[in-house]
Amino acid sequence: MDILVFYSLAGLVAGFLAGLLGIGGGLVLVPVLVVLFTMQGFPDYAIMPLALGTSLATIIFTSVSSMCAHHAKGAVDWGTLRRMAPGIVAGALASTALAAHLSPSGLKLLFAVYAGLAATQLICNVQPPASRQLPGPTGLMAAGSLVGGISVLAGVGGAVTSIPFLLWCNVSARTAIGTASAIALPVAVAGTLGYIAIGWSVENLPRFSLGFVHLPAFAAIAVATVLTAPLGARASHRLPVPILKRVLAAVLYAITLRTFLAWA
Repeated sequence: MDILVFYSLAGLVAGFLAGLLGIGGGLVLVPVLVVLFTMQGFPDYAIMPLALGTSLATIIFTSVSSMCAHHAKGAVDWGTLRRMAPGIVAGALASTALAAHLSPSGLKLLFAVYAGLAATQLICNVQPPASRQLPGPTGLMAAGSLVGGISVLAGVGGAVTSIPFLLWCNVSARTAIGTASAIALPVAVAGTLGYIAIGWSVENLPRFSLGFVHLPAFAAIAVATVLTAPLGARASHRLPVPILKRVLAAVLYAITLRTFLAWA
């Protein structure tokens, strides 16, 4: 089967999950791209950064499609996004500057622990105090920098960090998911530009690579995700909130397991 078909199938799944859970699709795409790039015989040193950069590039389109669908339902908190955006961009750019030099093993472990705790919180239905609210502009900017930094190093759209944070601040589940889909856009744009820049001077990359973005994979996946992201967004507004939380928790546990295995 042509490799573009595999890219497209991965994009269809990633797009639906992005719309359903606001997760950007990178959680599905990064491991799939690693497998597909390995099958094609890409150089070992290029496989992971290409998977991360290509994943983030596709999230630009996934995020726009998902964000528009959630906005139509009134489920995007634009004020919170505006306050987090400067920190998101700063954290994302800083992470791409470090990505070529730092080992991600420690961050992978921290990320796995965080995802597991967040999933447990959702399953146990741990409720924050009713008085807890979103922090002020400085706090939101700081939260944004963590979301952007961790997301770029993991090749994801930011929902894994932003949704638990928003839920802990008593934002409703649907608004948290919708806002996370919008948060993915600045994460993806900054991260993509960063991975293009750090890969620009790397020699012997596969054909049709723009820095650490593989253009054939990017094109096939982007088209597919745009088709299914609105379907996932509509489904998220039809499913009961407890089911949404369980699905999100299951995804977070899967991330935890995958990250622990990669770390080990």
